[in-house]
Amino acid sequence: MVQFVSVSKILDLVNKHGVENVLKGMTEYVEQDYRRWPLFDKTPRVASHSKVGVIELMPTSDGELYSFKYVNGHPKNTKEGKQTVTAFGMLADVDTGYPFFLSEMTVLTALRTAATSVMAAKHLARPDSKTMAIIGNGAQSEFQALAFKAVMGITNLRLYDTDAEATEKCAANLDGKGFTITICRSSEEAITGADIITTVTADKQKATILTDNMVGSGVHINAIGGDCPGKTELHKDILLRSKIFVEFPEQTRIEGEIQQLDDDYPVVELWEVITGGAEGRTSERDITLFDSVALPSRTFPACATSTIW
Repeated sequence: MVQFVSVSKILDLVNKHGVENVLKGMTEYVEQDYRRWPLFDKTPRVASHSKVGVIELMPTSDGELYSFKYVNGHPKNTKEGKQTVTAFGMLADVDTGYPFFLSEMTVLTALRTAATSVMAAKHLARPDSKTMAIIGNGAQSEFQALAFKAVMGITNLRLYDTDAEATEKCAANLDGKGFTITICRSSEEAITGADIITTVTADKQKATILTDNMVGSGVHINAIGGDCPGKTELHKDILLRSKIFVEFPEQTRIEGEIQQLDDDYPVVELWEVITGGAEGRTSERDITLFDSVALPSRTFPACATSTIW
């Protein structure tokens, strides 16, 4: 019998344990899998692109469990009263091939994205980081804020979105959650005094959310808005000044910020930093960049089997 977990069930579990506790648990679980990264089958996800969005399949296996995730990204959906992202996933036993777990993953995708972001920042950002700028204030920005507070103690937020209503909604939803929030009128204002800069915009285009002259030394950039070919957020010169860290280079070169660079431009895989095989930040003046596009990982089994559930 295949167990099914619905959106309502996931929300019940999150409400029962508390979203910050869930984010802490997921961050720890995902990091455990990064520590055994070479065991996983990895391949660039299978993508079907259109002018208005993308639909993707993300498969992986660690030899014991096999999983795949279906996910879409359609920024234009918000204008139609629909979600930008939806997802579901399946988990199967490798020995028998039998599927035993099916779950709606729209909420889990939001949680996993935030958990992976803060996991990377924990290893790459300055330990004394106190303030985060979030540029792009859709629903994911709220999960990012809560994850960074739960894991790194970040409580000062500087918010900016070209849609002022999105910023107001984000600030209202985070009110009472232990943050000091500053609503900003531009990207330049938002990053003033920020130790960590998170870019999480939705438009499917080669945008320049940050220009080179805006980024000073010592910051950590959490670039999570790039998720398809032709969609970027950072000026190329920022990349050339940064130490760049990625989940899976073969995927990131297709969809991440580094699609702007030559195919052989050197980047560091995050799992190597976590396991001590590569250096992360080596100076307070380093600009570290986590070029995150998500990946074919065991994030679905993490959600399915984590003891927090």
